[in-house]
Amino acid sequence: MTVTDSDSDAMRVFGVMALELAPGTQPGRQALPQADAGRLAGLLGRDLAALVPEARELELAFAASHFDPAEALRPGWPLHRRLDELRQRAPGRHDGPRVIAFGADAQGDAPLPLQAEADLQGGSLRVLPFLLVGDAAVAAEVAGRFEDILLDRGMAQADTALCAQESFGTRIEHARYLTLHDLAAMTALQYGNMGLEALWPVIETALLAPQDEAWLDAPPEPLLRYANGEANIALFSPDAWRERYLGDDAIQADALARRYAHFEARQRQLAAVLRAHGVPVTFVHCAGQAAEEL
Repeated sequence: MTVTDSDSDAMRVFGVMALELAPGTQPGRQALPQADAGRLAGLLGRDLAALVPEARELELAFAASHFDPAEALRPGWPLHRRLDELRQRAPGRHDGPRVIAFGADAQGDAPLPLQAEADLQGGSLRVLPFLLVGDAAVAAEVAGRFEDILLDRGMAQADTALCAQESFGTRIEHARYLTLHDLAAMTALQYGNMGLEALWPVIETALLAPQDEAWLDAPPEPLLRYANGEANIALFSPDAWRERYLGDDAIQADALARRYAHFEARQRQLAAVLRAHGVPVTFVHCAGQAAEEL
């Protein structure tokens, strides 16, 4: 994925280093000390240049702090934007392409713009953002090559994976490089395996076409509408829910209550996933024509 700022001829190439953790393990630290961060960044830069030699001509910025994939897949790509802001404030901007690593401070904490959310800790896949910056033509060539090869051939070299494993104090089964499009494709597949495939088109719209509108209108799923950068989820009374989702089906009161509670839990689940991806969610009470009221 590439991004060009209107006030600069430089182009940014956004990607992540993805760490698949061994079952039952978690990193021993959120962010690496600066020396370890610099060593890992150097190995990452070497790996990327081995895959696409033109990457050597671009500046590399790397956050040696791990995140949930949803934190990297948010409208406007704020995680990478914050990394770019730190890069622009680093010394030596006019000294040619640099390799810049952002690690923990003296207290062991990540810089405030690069602190992972506590509520999204604990997953088996953690991602470390990086970006390459430079001449637009070179960056476009590198980005295109990355899109072609990283998903299939983007495994980190053995010493890079070992460095990440030792530095973060965990066991890593796989370490690889991905574009944000690759990460989105993997997340969509994971959501499909979790029964969330109906929600992915809404998230994809928020990421890639945030000015557009998207609906989830597929009973028995909750009804929701994405527009203007946020999602509205329809709240139904028990009677309105029964009319929309059950029609004239006869059902006993206790079974009806269980199904309605399950529906409400599903609404909360979808809202939590959207919020993890940085999409604001509002629950809207709908009394009549729900599609119009959203």
